[in-house]
Amino acid sequence: MISTTSLINSSKKELVTILWRSDSTIHELLQRTEDLEDARELLIKYLCKLENHYFNVLPLQYKSVHHIIERNTAKECIRVFKNIICVESEQVTSFSALKILLNLAQNNEYDLSQITKGFVCEFIFLFRGINAKTEILSHADLEITVIDKDAAQQRSSHLDQYSNRMNSVFKNFRSGTDKEMLVNQEKNRIKILTYFNATEKQWNDYNWQLSNIIRDHETLSKLVPLSTEELTGLKEANKHNLPVQITPYYLTLFCDTSTKTYDQPIRAQVLPSSNYCTKVIENLSLGLDHDFMGEKSTSPIQDITRRYAQIVILKPFDSCPQICVYCQRNWEITEIENASVTDHLEKAIEWIEKNSSLTEVLVTGGDPLTLDDKQIDYIIGKLSTIKHLNRIRIGTRTIVTMPMRITPEFVKVIKKYHDWGTREISIMTHVEDSLELTPSVLRAVKLLKNAGINIYNQQVFTYYNSRRFQSCFLRKKLKLFGIDPYYLFNTKGKEETIDYRVPISRIEQERKEEARLLPGLERTDESVFNVPKIGKSHLRALQDHEPVMIMPNGQRVYRFYPWESKLVLADDYLYTDVSIYDYLVRLKNDGHDIDEYQSIWYYF
Repeated sequence: MISTTSLINSSKKELVTILWRSDSTIHELLQRTEDLEDARELLIKYLCKLENHYFNVLPLQYKSVHHIIERNTAKECIRVFKNIICVESEQVTSFSALKILLNLAQNNEYDLSQITKGFVCEFIFLFRGINAKTEILSHADLEITVIDKDAAQQRSSHLDQYSNRMNSVFKNFRSGTDKEMLVNQEKNRIKILTYFNATEKQWNDYNWQLSNIIRDHETLSKLVPLSTEELTGLKEANKHNLPVQITPYYLTLFCDTSTKTYDQPIRAQVLPSSNYCTKVIENLSLGLDHDFMGEKSTSPIQDITRRYAQIVILKPFDSCPQICVYCQRNWEITEIENASVTDHLEKAIEWIEKNSSLTEVLVTGGDPLTLDDKQIDYIIGKLSTIKHLNRIRIGTRTIVTMPMRITPEFVKVIKKYHDWGTREISIMTHVEDSLELTPSVLRAVKLLKNAGINIYNQQVFTYYNSRRFQSCFLRKKLKLFGIDPYYLFNTKGKEETIDYRVPISRIEQERKEEARLLPGLERTDESVFNVPKIGKSHLRALQDHEPVMIMPNGQRVYRFYPWESKLVLADDYLYTDVSIYDYLVRLKNDGHDIDEYQSIWYYF
């Protein structure tokens, strides 16, 4: 078995040697001709012959050759390789991986200098997959069949191994209710109270939290330890007036010593990196549009976004108590002192009222719960008079960033509009890491749940929470808190958020190999990619996306088909992903065993 670790430690020339060993027939075919079209024809014939060999022979012949799992993977790899070498893929990506492979087979040194090790690794695993030699699964793993009592015991023992492995990895993560974390939170809280000369009563007042949002590196460095890299990023953000906002409460989740790394997902959410600042500043100087999701093209009227048939987004407020660095709406989020209820709110609500095809509205922004109870009462009250709306969602992160905002008074306001059988009021929140699930959050959740309000979570899958079983740990904690996992979002392709992005194959791997081990009630979230202008594409659905090219730096280019592609002829969307190789190197440099992620190459 070729391990990812050994490949990463190999030179580029050594990788090319391994590449041709992975499929000597492809090597021979490419050596036979220097003509690109001739090479394409030879490879297509070879791939079709292989596929025919795998699936059009007597089944008995395969019991001693290739298991159906390996043959199925081979079929997937053949499909992907056909996509990559087809002319249409070359035209839409303005690149030919086949031409590079052809020249490498002809020992062209120039082409070797034009590609990365990530490019070669992609094809090493692809060629091994084509030949049904992934070697990821052991024979023993595949041969358990329940036919008698002993076999049933064996199967049960095997399932124990799955569960025990997951539980063992869980020990690497922390929850906000762990004793150690509670001590840390209280230590930080006392330090922050002392710094602001505040009382317990003030701390529990969300208006005090809003009045003391932390924005500058000078204040932050006095309250929590910061690394040199974090301090550099904050200084850059402050220098160029890029908004930074952290609530005093959320700051208690930071570890009180820089030697601990439990809080990495927490810090990464709110501390802009130097890379982020540099890219945003560059885009601003060039006058580029930061509306990556193309919301302006899906906004029929100011403060309304519509991508789907029966639900619409209403954005009454353009700021949040706390700003996430990777926010998809960072282009329109303003600092809180400059924010206000939109002047177009009445017209937006009137538009919703006139459109009887809508049945649901998501009130988001910005974070609408930054507004006071009177304003919330007015907005939800106006929407509740619209007869064709049977559900109103409130998108808020205050449950996590400022849980004292969820007061009995607020719950009373929304409960009067919540009427099972007629209209549901629900909360859509964003818990990113289990460290955010504190006793304060639990108190807020209990207030809402006791009033009959359902709460759903939308997690963003970033580098900082992409470790093996990390999201599984969060799902289990969420359900115990009374929050239902709803969406697991793949990070978007915004250039300024490159530090957060994870290959699509990793989120697919997480769903298949980790989330699938959880009970059904704990894995209720759907893995999705939010396609600009188009909307959410289910990542588990093969018919919704496909890889069409491997770029010189090892990045896969995916074609996404719109969610309505079976309803209407609609344009596709091409997305250039993060390199799997680069992602694994980053994990390795952070001290993780990347061979645990070996099968990532076979998720497409």
